[in-house]
Amino acid sequence: MSVVTIARQGEIATVTVDNPPVNALGLALRQGLWDAVATLDADPAVRAVVLICAGRTFIAGADVTEFGKPPVAPHLPDLVARIESAEKPWIAAIHGSALGGGFEVALGCRFRVALPEASVGLPEVTLGIIPGAGGTVRTPRLCGVATAVDMATTGKPMRAPKALAAGLIDAVIEGDLLTGAVEFARAAIAQPLPLPVSQRGIEAPEAGFWAEAEASVAKSAKGAAAPARALAAIRKAAEAPFDEAMGFERTTFLELRGTEQAAALRAVFFAERAAPRPAALRDVAPLPLKTVAVIGGGTMGAGIIAALRDAGLPVILIERDDEAVARGLANVAKVFDGGVKRGKLSEAQARALKDGVTGTTDYAALPDVDMVIEAVFEEIGVKRAVFAQLGVVCRADAVLATNTSYLDPRAIAEGLPNPSRFIGLHFFSPANVMKLLEIVPTPQTSARTLATGFALGRLLKKIPVRSGICEGFIGNRILKRYRAAAEGLVRKGVPIARIDAAMRGHGLAMGPFEAQDLGGLDIAYLQREGARAAGQDVPETLGDILVRAGRKGQKTGGGWYDYAAGERKPLISDQVAQLLAAEIAPPSAMTEPEIAQALVAEMAAEGQAILDEGIAASPADIDLVKIHGYGFPRWRGGPMFATRVRE
Repeated sequence: MSVVTIARQGEIATVTVDNPPVNALGLALRQGLWDAVATLDADPAVRAVVLICAGRTFIAGADVTEFGKPPVAPHLPDLVARIESAEKPWIAAIHGSALGGGFEVALGCRFRVALPEASVGLPEVTLGIIPGAGGTVRTPRLCGVATAVDMATTGKPMRAPKALAAGLIDAVIEGDLLTGAVEFARAAIAQPLPLPVSQRGIEAPEAGFWAEAEASVAKSAKGAAAPARALAAIRKAAEAPFDEAMGFERTTFLELRGTEQAAALRAVFFAERAAPRPAALRDVAPLPLKTVAVIGGGTMGAGIIAALRDAGLPVILIERDDEAVARGLANVAKVFDGGVKRGKLSEAQARALKDGVTGTTDYAALPDVDMVIEAVFEEIGVKRAVFAQLGVVCRADAVLATNTSYLDPRAIAEGLPNPSRFIGLHFFSPANVMKLLEIVPTPQTSARTLATGFALGRLLKKIPVRSGICEGFIGNRILKRYRAAAEGLVRKGVPIARIDAAMRGHGLAMGPFEAQDLGGLDIAYLQREGARAAGQDVPETLGDILVRAGRKGQKTGGGWYDYAAGERKPLISDQVAQLLAAEIAPPSAMTEPEIAQALVAEMAAEGQAILDEGIAASPADIDLVKIHGYGFPRWRGGPMFATRVRE
């Protein structure tokens, strides 16, 4: 079956692309469109062409199976130019997403129309490259340099109404897209045609624009190379003739395609694509989820509830008393009110989200729920008491999940009737924002329960990763070694601030000591103290010394750093130097790149131990955990990928 077919509605031809699942721009599709231009230009009865796609989306971008391979003719820039120079004007009719090369094809059309919910964008920077078929050269001719810079340097898509206002599309079609596009085409050819996009001018930005844009992009990119190169390509488009700018863009695209960053981002892309649907569960039907309950309305519970509501699920909140219920509902409301303040939600949307949460102290409200997620205090006795009640009141097939970050799920589920329905779901705070979801089955967890956990991850638009059972699972186990290694460097005389600076320079938002001060040093301290009380041999850490001196982090005005009242800026602390003096060697000359390399190697070494023990299924899973749960820069591919590249 041909991926490109041609039909005619009088003087309007329709070219339909059907290349499931996302109409990717593979060779067959490029050749089909190339040939369609010649066919329709040769037909005197045709006055205009509507380009439309079958399936759930417009051309969503490049064919991922061609990533990393040499391009084959017809090349996409040539195809876009061929469509643009066709004798008959083409109209792109967009539904779903027109992204990357798909949007570049639309830019080659004389007009673009779209359904209201459609989106357009240039996400190439998320793969370590820039557009290579005119994306940076044609967009500023339609929407101006400021909007083009935002699109190409962030990779964020734009919905149709906003794209219409920006000038990227010519009409939003209500109702049937094909009917509306054909009507638009008939009206368009009755009027003088606009110039092809390549022949339109670009208004020069205000003085200082480029310097400000360079500073802004450098700050947000955090070491990623592609955003700055995309900015440079747009600047070239604004200052040079079209053909010269196209050459610059293509050269840049080809240079970036073979870089380590592009390889890393491709690896992350494929890992993210595979994560929500593990091959082992492909034929396992999950339990349908229509109603979910959450036990506990603290910070974590409220975040989980907000994530569930964002996904459209009604939620029952269970708390221990009426005061706690009111507090939990207030925590949830605070999340949605924050969305209103940031302009992400309207008042009506926030109200609807709040109204979908019911609070009660009565477990008798749970017999009909499909899933219960426990998010109470991280103490084994408290959690066991919750599941003892759930085992009595819930349906025999309802999935019962614990959100624990360190406790053994097997111990939590001890004595639970039908333990095959029990699973660990480790959310990361804030749960309505963080994309990682560690899914932790016990030996008794059924395949259906496990599939339901992954189905929830997909519903919540998270990156689900299966973890075996060990202390801290995948992420916190590696975090523990990372922090211990960072303390080890301090003991060797490497300054605390230099270690943090090294990891920021590596692309993390914060260094290990800044992050501990933000979260609180007492959390890990109490875990170590609990292990010591249980008879385990846990060595004294530098963090223990600070906590015992009352330094628990920002909340006490001091941890690894000092903090001025009401400020979050870390200040080097003389008191910390005095407290730790007996534990620290003479100053080390270790450089920041050496520090970062050493700490990433420690992460990777612990990741390898996790793989050897069967806790994680693949290095890619470990990289996803570190990227989406702990802020490891995605453009480095994760610690496992980065270490393999160095080897």
